[in-house]
Amino acid sequence: MGIQDREYSRHDYAPRSSAPVSFGGMNMMSVTTWLIAINVVVFLLDQLTTSHVLIDGMRYIYQPITLWGQFTTDDAIFKLQLWRFLTFQFLHAGFTHLLFNMLGLYFFGPLIESYLGRWRYLAFYLLCGMAGPISYLLFYGLHVAAADRGASLIGASAGVFGVLVAAARIAPNVTVLIYGVIPARLRTVAWVLLGIAVYTVFTNGHNAGGEAAHLGGAALGYVLIKNSRWLDIFDFSSRRWRRQSPRVYVRY
Repeated sequence: MGIQDREYSRHDYAPRSSAPVSFGGMNMMSVTTWLIAINVVVFLLDQLTTSHVLIDGMRYIYQPITLWGQFTTDDAIFKLQLWRFLTFQFLHAGFTHLLFNMLGLYFFGPLIESYLGRWRYLAFYLLCGMAGPISYLLFYGLHVAAADRGASLIGASAGVFGVLVAAARIAPNVTVLIYGVIPARLRTVAWVLLGIAVYTVFTNGHNAGGEAAHLGGAALGYVLIKNSRWLDIFDFSSRRWRRQSPRVYVRY
């Protein structure tokens, strides 16, 4: 998905940072760049530590990093391994899975990072990611998306969906090129992807559990970008602390 139009349509757009805002681009100091780098490094380590083991004559794939970090209902809820709400976001099932998620983060992450500021953006992204398994559990509990307690959930998609929906709210009329060829408004792209997710979940189609997680990330992304002040608690920038710190007077 490429970007054709870099103008922003919202008259009230007001980025928190003074840095230039654009879709895409790699800034070595940006949170988006570091998130992409961490995802790539974790993927490579996961591949390097993967091995095949024989158990009772059957060959199984053993991935210690994935086994430790993936989200499953059995592990995260019934065994109280709560770190999995976070770690699953940095694991991917294959190169294509990683590539498409990182492309989405690359194109739309810088806009949301500039809009929210570094720390609020990081919190936004991780919270949207955590909303993925929560939504997954909700649909599972309602028997909408069939899955068993041991089914695993991995990938950055929930966080990326949150970023995508936030970008569509900030700049809905920006034109993007799907597969580098088909032009479409960003808002339209977001609605189509959400529609596919809803249809897949309620028809229990392929990857219904993953699509349920996408809906959770998208829903929280919309709520948080609409009420971005809720993220102020995560703003650790020196400007904010200087503004809120009480004055201290010293008598000489």
